Amino acid sequence: MNDDPLPDARAIAVLLVEDDPGDVLLTTEAFEHNKLRNNLHVVNDGEQAMRFLRREEEHEKAPRPDLILLDLNLPRKDGRAVLEEIKADRDLRSIPVVVLTTSEADEDILRSYDLHANAYVTKPVDFDRFIQVVRQIDDFFVTVVKLPR
Repeated sequence: MNDDPLPDARAIAVLLVEDDPGDVLLTTEAFEHNKLRNNLHVVNDGEQAMRFLRREEEHEKAPRPDLILLDLNLPRKDGRAVLEEIKADRDLRSIPVVVLTTSEADEDILRSYDLHANAYVTKPVDFDRFIQVVRQIDDFFVTVVKLPR
């Protein structure tokens, strides 16, 4: 029996932009728990996210992510500003961005979609549900959606 959950899916580079160490740990564990082959890269604030995406400074050898998981409430540059910058940049705008945040506020949801987020997901507080949500995001973007190369 093959333990690989998605034998035909290619591994993708995922950039997690998250400042909460607990949520970083949960996301990392969700990837490991589901045996996801994707390469998870983590940055902890909005400025670092933009340096990673533009391959600047310490991120000069960073891969271009196939998917970005973006928290809204970040230090130094919040997720809304990061999303706006990504979608305004001709070289970055084709990267799908999933807002993965604790906020259920209608204004955050509307603003995110106005800024061209590809999806808005509220983080579940329950570990098992969180794992399931991360898996569903991964399944969708790895097996269903055709991503630009």
